Amino acid sequence: MSRIYPAASFKERVHYQVEDVQVPPSVLTVWKRSSMSFQGTDGFTVFDDRGILTFRVDNYSRKNCCVRGGLVLMDGAGRALLTLKPQMLSLQDQWNAYRGEEGFGKNPKSSRVFTMKSGSNLFGSRNKSEAAEVFMGGPTSSNSAPDFIVEGCFRRRNCKIRDCSGELVATVSRKRVNNSVLLENDVFSLEVQPGFDLELIMGFVIVLDRICGKTFTPILCS
Repeated sequence: MSRIYPAASFKERVHYQVEDVQVPPSVLTVWKRSSMSFQGTDGFTVFDDRGILTFRVDNYSRKNCCVRGGLVLMDGAGRALLTLKPQMLSLQDQWNAYRGEEGFGKNPKSSRVFTMKSGSNLFGSRNKSEAAEVFMGGPTSSNSAPDFIVEGCFRRRNCKIRDCSGELVATVSRKRVNNSVLLENDVFSLEVQPGFDLELIMGFVIVLDRICGKTFTPILCS
């Protein structure tokens, strides 16, 4: 999907105005495998409904206890779109996203796009209906209401992303070859409703892969 406002900020581009026409959702096929074939690499390769490479993440650090350098979401040509980094010593499993490669700079907070927090915290409490919360630009206080909520179980490829009004934004589901055949969990579908920014939602999915389906312990890197 082409950007409607190429120069606008991420927050302005999250939900753009769709003309009064019937626009179908954007359907992406997400493969949990790096586009690089080297042994030990890990990441994502994402195709649109025409089979064109749309996004990729190449990571060489999955075996490390923490991802010190973060993860970089790129477009199909390898241009950096978002840098995703874990938050140091958070009571909830928390990741921050920054524009392009600005997350590697000395003052990344100025370029923060969003913060995602797991629904579970260090003490084991959890809102059973919420897998994660997203705050655009980061939470302004401990009582800040999230801009997006992830419901369901990402680990089972069965979850929905909704905005603060409850409107459906995107759905993650298992990839179906036909009515009777489902692929394994390393290949799944991401359906994004019209008007929402694809690269932003893909950033959510990458962080969900890191914070869902594992026991949370605080990390010592940022």
